[in-house]
Amino acid sequence: MRLGGILTAMVTPFDAEGRTAEDEAVRLMRHLVDHGSDGLVLAGTTGESPTLDDEEKLRLWALGVEQLAGHATVVAGSGSNDTAHSVRLTERATEVGVDAVLVVTPYYNKPNRRGLLAHFRAVAGATDRPVIVYNIPSRSVIDLPNDLLRELAEIPNIQAVKQARSERLEPIEGMDLLAGNDEMLADVLDMGGTGGILVASHLVGEEMRSMIEEPDRRRELADSIEDVVRVLNTVAPAPATVKAALNLLGHRLGSPRLPLVPASDEEVDTIRAALEHHGLLSAV
Repeated sequence: MRLGGILTAMVTPFDAEGRTAEDEAVRLMRHLVDHGSDGLVLAGTTGESPTLDDEEKLRLWALGVEQLAGHATVVAGSGSNDTAHSVRLTERATEVGVDAVLVVTPYYNKPNRRGLLAHFRAVAGATDRPVIVYNIPSRSVIDLPNDLLRELAEIPNIQAVKQARSERLEPIEGMDLLAGNDEMLADVLDMGGTGGILVASHLVGEEMRSMIEEPDRRRELADSIEDVVRVLNTVAPAPATVKAALNLLGHRLGSPRLPLVPASDEEVDTIRAALEHHGLLSAV
């Protein structure tokens, strides 16, 4: 199995009481796959994994497998900064039947190189599914150097890296390279990457998929969606901006959970303007 294409880091819908809204989750899964997504990451950062409990994550993964098996790739966000917890979640995700797992670099406790290797070996050993290493220095403080990634690539089922850094970016033999930030997609594809785990694909998934299928138009397409990408990733934390944008388009995704807060009226106006400019929402 090669990991790539447009993998959307799906937001998690909540109802008015802040509970996981499973019916809306299913509707959103189907919508995304119908509009450019080759697969979904469920219970990742954009899915508010820090405030989902284990049973909520398990249920999202089960819904994803139930709805998308054979039609789209289902990736479970099963990593954390606790190795034992990551192992348990990865084992449960495997039992549910997900296609792959996304395992973030341990954050906050700042392990050294030997600790990082031991962490990823332990989690990879808990599953027979492909493991995507998630390197995101802005959230984890640690940046996995390329020589360490090459060592991780020797572990048989560590198959890809989601890179959310832009410097010293290079393909690693034995690892599929996935863009971890929306604005990196064109560059990653140009250097031989297989796709990305993306946020703006909630709204412009078809254009992002065309960036893979039509390399001659890649830069033109990237420029055409720049306003949407920028607004979703800068106006407020991505779960809040994505939910606000999709709610404007008629979805019912609710608000993020504290400590994240909904987009303010001013932020919603900025999001609305970007959607109108891109033709996703008609100006009133």
